[in-house]
Amino acid sequence: MSISVSKRGFFAEPGRGGKRPLLTISELSAYYGQLRALYDIEFQVMPGEVLAVIGANGAGKSTLLKSIVGMMNRGKTAHITGTIDMRGRRLERLNTEKIVDAGVTMVPEGRRLFPRLTVEENLMTGAYLARCRGKAPEKLEEIYDMFPRLGERRAQIVNQMSGGEQQMVAIGRALMSDPQVVLFDELSLGLAPSIVDDIYVKVGQINQAGVTCIVIEQDMKRALAVSNHVLVLLEGAVVLEGDPRELDVDQVTSAYFGSDIGRASA
Repeated sequence: MSISVSKRGFFAEPGRGGKRPLLTISELSAYYGQLRALYDIEFQVMPGEVLAVIGANGAGKSTLLKSIVGMMNRGKTAHITGTIDMRGRRLERLNTEKIVDAGVTMVPEGRRLFPRLTVEENLMTGAYLARCRGKAPEKLEEIYDMFPRLGERRAQIVNQMSGGEQQMVAIGRALMSDPQVVLFDELSLGLAPSIVDDIYVKVGQINQAGVTCIVIEQDMKRALAVSNHVLVLLEGAVVLEGDPRELDVDQVTSAYFGSDIGRASA
């Protein structure tokens, strides 16, 4: 793999491995009112890969995912410029419901479940789209096979469950929409290391089943271990991109903290 330099940082050459990209993000900037949170982000997501996006707090990681899933295109308060293309379909023009219908969904930071609903009721909220309702019973069984504990506790109120169990519900809910791409925002947040290990095993299984995954993770070592492509964000800009097997750990660390790689200008 070759890595090229642009005014915005380091970018892999387009069309990695000769494949057609599933997602192409071009000149993406995001704003909270007058505050600019992302600066001309550009990258491609290839089908079937696990892309890890890493960076320190405030680097713009969650804003990037919110932009992809339509949570930043709601007018003047939060808005984006640039393009998010999913094989010819311009996602930045769509609302969140239509983006989910196009095959992109997210497991949000903090899970954001309905605390007084049962496991199964929470899972079913992920199947609200018309195209998903007929497959809902089949998808439920797939999720219960992946997470047997949820099958055993399908009637339990979720606010009575542990953080790890709630994370399982959040992942299952995302899968109920039968997505092509799942965005995982800070899966490890607030969970014990052993639980995080189990959760990432499930992410690997989801990916092996053909789902493309974009993972936000502050733990640099874990992100490099679980992904086959990585982006490093610094102050809202991509400063390093590549195959984690070919990137030097010191180089990634320097990019993460901004010690050696020049920062992108606005």
